[in-house]
Amino acid sequence: MIEVIGVAAEGLVSLTPEARAVLDDAEVVLGGARHLAMLEPRPGRERIPWPSPLRANLPAVLAMVAGRRVVVLASGDPLVSGVGSTLVDLLGADAVTIRPAVSSVSLARAEMRWGAEESEVVTLVGRHFDGLRRHLSPAARLITLTHGEDSPSRIAALLAEEGYAASRLTVLGDLGTPTQSRTDGIAGSWEHGAAPRLHLVCIECVPDPGSVARSLAPGLDDSTFDHDGQLTKRIIRAAALAHLAPQPGDVMWDLGAGAGSVGIEFARQHPRIRVYAVERDQLRAKRIRTNADRLGVPTLEVVVASAADATGILPAPDAIFIGGGANGSLIRSAWSVLRPGGRLVVHGVTVETEMTILAAHRLHGGVVSRIAVEDLEPIGSFTGWKPSRTITQWAATKPRPHPISTSEPETT
Repeated sequence: MIEVIGVAAEGLVSLTPEARAVLDDAEVVLGGARHLAMLEPRPGRERIPWPSPLRANLPAVLAMVAGRRVVVLASGDPLVSGVGSTLVDLLGADAVTIRPAVSSVSLARAEMRWGAEESEVVTLVGRHFDGLRRHLSPAARLITLTHGEDSPSRIAALLAEEGYAASRLTVLGDLGTPTQSRTDGIAGSWEHGAAPRLHLVCIECVPDPGSVARSLAPGLDDSTFDHDGQLTKRIIRAAALAHLAPQPGDVMWDLGAGAGSVGIEFARQHPRIRVYAVERDQLRAKRIRTNADRLGVPTLEVVVASAADATGILPAPDAIFIGGGANGSLIRSAWSVLRPGGRLVVHGVTVETEMTILAAHRLHGGVVSRIAVEDLEPIGSFTGWKPSRTITQWAATKPRPHPISTSEPETT
């Protein structure tokens, strides 16, 4: 059992008697340099700093101290973007005890007078700052956990780029200590210097006049994406996403991703979703990367490979979209790896693909639809309807196996 003890900003004096007793009894203490410096050297107690990079090297450190009384010191609540979550993930919940202190998020909410139900926590610690883009919306209140003394300046620049230059920023430094500081300003005119080493940034999002906010509802405007024509159009994309039914924690494959629009919009539905956009064309793969970063889902992984090759190397999916190039072999492979309860959506524009879709429908069920879209466009001095290619769409959900009953039949 590893004990993880959260330490408030004022140091070890913040510990409860129970937590202090656990710390005093430890044979090994793991933590950052700041926390380990709070402990005086003592015979029989080894202090080990975190390895770098942490996640990759932590298993070796844990193996080295196995069988000894181990305490981990962490800041505030170890389960708020902290090492507590990493240890639970590596060792399992039963092997870790968490003793939290008041988190920096709670202290920030108290300082800002923001209720938990009216604000959102966004972590940028060890992550790409583009991930903040997904959370921006008019009137949003964001508490961002950051890294780097230039974080406020980078956030201000990103807000201005996204059409939120009027947003109000508050940088809170060294929360809970006698040196706690607060710096307020506007994103578009932010000129403050380096932030304290320990800080977070609170954002009150205010859209610029005339700006158009991006909705999380499926069906972003086609102009949102950089593409070469290989793009699932807005209405068709929204229909596909309705059948793909994104859920938190889903793994999704976008096979033959083109501009990546379906996978990107799937990923935008929740931060815990993982999307693999598979595209064999190098230039299109580069466009997907650019689109994903600009639309706030930098965690989307671009896999440069054919759809057929990728199905054997990616994590098992909860949802698969095949937007082009579908054939019987690819559909069979996708269906076989799809998790029970998973959703598969296939689009086709040719008669040959439609025949393949109908064969899959006969075998697996689901819904087949033909979607025809016409847009009003000028014809000289008049207007008329311009039709797009009709899409044949097959959507199916893989059945979950029925539990096998082991009970004996009742007798009378």
